[in-house]
Parts: sequence; structure tokens; C-alpha cells
Amino acid sequence: MKYLPLDSTIFINNRSRFVAGMQPNSIAIFVSNDEFPKNGDAIHKFKQSSDLYWLSGIEQEDSMVLLFPDCVDAQYREVLVLVRPNELKEKWDGKRLRAKEAIAIAGIKTIVWLDTLDALLQTWIHAADNIYLNTNENDRKASHIRTREYRFIDEMKATYPLHNYYRSAKLLKNLRGIKTKEEVTVLQQAIDITQKTFERVCRFVKSGVMEYEIEAEIVHEFLRNRATGEAYGSIIASGDRARTLHYVSNSEECKDGELILMDFGAEYGGYCADLTRTIPVNGKFSDRQKEVYNACLAIHNYAKSILKPGISVIDYTEKVGEEATKQFVIIGLLTEEEIAKEDGKNAYKKFLYHGISHHLGIDVHDLGTRTEPLKAGMLLTVEPGIYIEAEQMGIRIENNVWLTEDGNIDLMNNIPITVEEIEAAMAYR
Repeated sequence: MKYLPLDSTIFINNRSRFVAGMQPNSIAIFVSNDEFPKNGDAIHKFKQSSDLYWLSGIEQEDSMVLLFPDCVDAQYREVLVLVRPNELKEKWDGKRLRAKEAIAIAGIKTIVWLDTLDALLQTWIHAADNIYLNTNENDRKASHIRTREYRFIDEMKATYPLHNYYRSAKLLKNLRGIKTKEEVTVLQQAIDITQKTFERVCRFVKSGVMEYEIEAEIVHEFLRNRATGEAYGSIIASGDRARTLHYVSNSEECKDGELILMDFGAEYGGYCADLTRTIPVNGKFSDRQKEVYNACLAIHNYAKSILKPGISVIDYTEKVGEEATKQFVIIGLLTEEEIAKEDGKNAYKKFLYHGISHHLGIDVHDLGTRTEPLKAGMLLTVEPGIYIEAEQMGIRIENNVWLTEDGNIDLMNNIPITVEEIEAAMAYR
């Protein structure tokens, strides 16, 4: 790993939170993600299961976490399963974790090698009444790939058909949605790296630069600051391409007079930052660009002001939509007649056609409720946009906000965001 070692308290606390929600005399088992093949004998870069990482901090393939808080033998109440180091294999693929190293990362004192697990697992399962198994559940997207988690479920139910089975994902959705202070500390490091990167890009951008050159600057700055890399594929969209929400081609020239919408974030210690800024290629906003940008910023600031514990995502989105409607009238995008035709609610969606916020954490679109009232500890993006086809313009402004009992904290508060701050950041090119 490139990042500095994290405090194992993060993962110790996360496991304690999960165990507190389990039924009595239950065992929970979490397995690693698959290693996915490319063509030939190559494989894609391994990415650990977010849930297993949240519980242990272990990024290595072929790992497992077992939690059995009522186990009679106290040493097996928390178990980390690892693949046994093999010196010959390590010559090809690199070093694997030793027991002491894994203990320091996860804070789990009992290490079991994968090739010795079966006999122990049978003993533990027979002593338990209930089994929690995990699935990568996300109500935004379904997967048709039968991953290791689902294959493991099939194996367990075939071998132990009379146990009661529970979904770990149901517990994890609520738990992972609430970030601890220790988690936010790591995420702030990802944000700080992202801030350095944005400031570097502001000094780099000029008329004629290619979108992929900006992307290269981003990746360079991430890696030199110990980030694992990009939290997601960076979006560098100049001109009319900024209206494509997930534009990742990053292949065109940035021309004088255009704006560039840049949506990127560093991943550090498994946690993701998510920043969007829109800047002028030549370092100066035109009057119209400034007008639209300030309208977007007004929506952003309004959204941030009402994003507090107790509000539901539905009510929050409706209120932000009302503010967007007002701003779009001011800058000439909507008329009162057009608003009336849409019953005053949906006219703004012609120019703002995506959600305003999503949960953020180990995953960029992290687990968390979208139907129940928001709670203290949740961490969300705030990212309104304005997309105008007739003017070939797209603007989005995004910060990361942590909700607390007293309101919220903008973790990106130090990153240039106003027209004046951005122009000043670009003046040092």
C-alpha cells in the first residue's frame, strides 16, 4: 500500500458496531472479492470487498473475516483468514501479509491460514444457530455476475441447510452510512490530496491543453502524495462535453473561451474524496459564464445550508429544486409560464437532471439511506449543476459534507470555489 498505516481503531470500532446488531449465538462470515481475469493470463487490478475492508482494513485477495461473539473459545470470536505466504509465488506476484502485519492493520489477534480453515469452520458453524452472509447489495444497480459472495452462499446453504441465515448487507447499509470521527480523519486526508491536486491543475490549465494532459497531472499529484490512485475515473470535460455527466474519454482539446468541468477525487486508505469544480480554460470567466456559475454556487450554498440531520433526501431534493427554479428564472433559463406548465416542480430538470447528493466513504456512491431522515454522522456530497445545451455549457460544483448534531461540516471548505478564488488560483500559471 502507498498510504501510511491507518489506526486499527477504525476497524476495531467498525466490527464492534456490527457485532452489536447481530442476533444472539450468530456467526458472520465475509469473503474477499474475486480476482477478475483480463484476456490471456492477465488479471484486473484486485479491489477488495468494501464491506470486508470496512471491517478489517485488509486489501489482500483470498481473505476472510469471521465474527462469532458468543463463541465458547474466546480466541475465535474474531478471526482473520489469510492465504498462507508462499515464497515461490511471492517471486512472481509479490509479498503477502504475515500474521503480525495483518494483526497490526486489522486489530484482530487470531489469524487462520486459508488452507486450515475448513475443519475449524465446521466446529464454529455447528455451535452457532444463525449465520450472517454478505452480498454486494446496491439498489442503484444490479449485477448479473455470480461473484464469490454468492457462490459462498450457495456452498454454505448446501452444507448447512438447517441454520437460520441473515443478510449482513442489511446491517451494513445503516452502519456504513454513519461515519466515525476516525473514518472522517482518513477521508480528510483524501480530500487534502485532492485539494493539492486541484490547485496544481489550476496552475497547469491553459488554452490548447488536452483533457488527457490534465488527467495525467491529476494522477501524478495523487500518487506523489501517497494516494492509492483515483477514487473513480476522472471526468475532464471541456466545452459542450461537460453536459455528459460521466464523460471519461478525456480526449479533446480545451479551447480558449470554454469552461472545463473537472470531477475527480483521490482514494487514500480505502476512503474516497469526490470534488467537482468548473474553471475557465483561459483563466477568466466571461460575464455569462460568471452569471451561470454564481447561480450554480447559490444553489450549492443553499443545499449545504439545509443538509442537516432530520431532513429526508426527498424533501431535501424538492427544496433544492425550488431554489434551482428561482435561480434559473434569474439567469433567463426559465419563464414563469414554463414553470406553470410543469406545476412548478419539474421545469428545472431540463437544466439540472441529476440528484444533488449521494453518500460517500469507502465507495464513491457509498451505502446509506435515501428514504429515511438523514442522521448525524452521515457524509454526503453536495453537487448541483447547470447544463445548457443551447449555450454548449455545463457547470457543476461539488463539496463533501459531514453531518453532525449541530449541523454540518464542509470538509472541502478550503478548496477555491468562488469565481474570484478560482481566477486567483489560475493567475499563477
